[in-house]
Amino acid sequence: MPKTRLQKEDIVKSLTNSLKESKSIVLSKITGLSVAEMTELRKKLREENVGHKVVKISLLKRALRLAGLSDKNVGVKTQVAVSYGEDETAPARILKSFGKEHENLQLLFGYLEKQQVTLEQVNALATLPTKQQLLGQLASVLAGPARGLVMVLSGNFRGLVRVLSQVKR
Repeated sequence: MPKTRLQKEDIVKSLTNSLKESKSIVLSKITGLSVAEMTELRKKLREENVGHKVVKISLLKRALRLAGLSDKNVGVKTQVAVSYGEDETAPARILKSFGKEHENLQLLFGYLEKQQVTLEQVNALATLPTKQQLLGQLASVLAGPARGLVMVLSGNFRGLVRVLSQVKR
C-alpha cells in the first residue's frame, strides 16, 4: 500500500533531523540482501549506536536538501540505505566489513562533517581505528616517557640494593 503524503512528510522530517545531528553518513545500495541479512546488519549497526534507514530516493534527496547537504551524486534508481552516527568511522567501518561477507551490499558515498566524500574516502574512513582505540593509543604514547623515567630511576635503586647486598655478604 502506498504511503500517504503525511507519512512521507514524517519520514522526511525524521530523516532530516537524523542527518543534521550526525557527524558521519554513509549511503549504500542493499538490493539483493535477504531479510535475515538485513536483520544482522541492523543488529551490528545498533550495537555501535548507528542509525539505519531504507528510504526512497526522492525522499532522501528532499531530506538531504533540508539538512543542508548536497544531493548531486544520488543518482541510483533503487532504494538506498542511509546509515548515520555520531562516531565518524562507525557507519563506514561496519558497512565495509559487512559488505566483505555479503557482496549484495554496495557502498555508494557518504558525508563527513556535512561535506560529501567519495567512495574511496569512505573506504579510507573504514580502515581507521575507533575513537576508543585512538584514545587508548594516545594514552599509551603519553604514558611512555613517564614509564621510561620510572624505569630509569628505579634502576639506580636496584643497583644500590645489589651493591649493599654484596657488601653484606
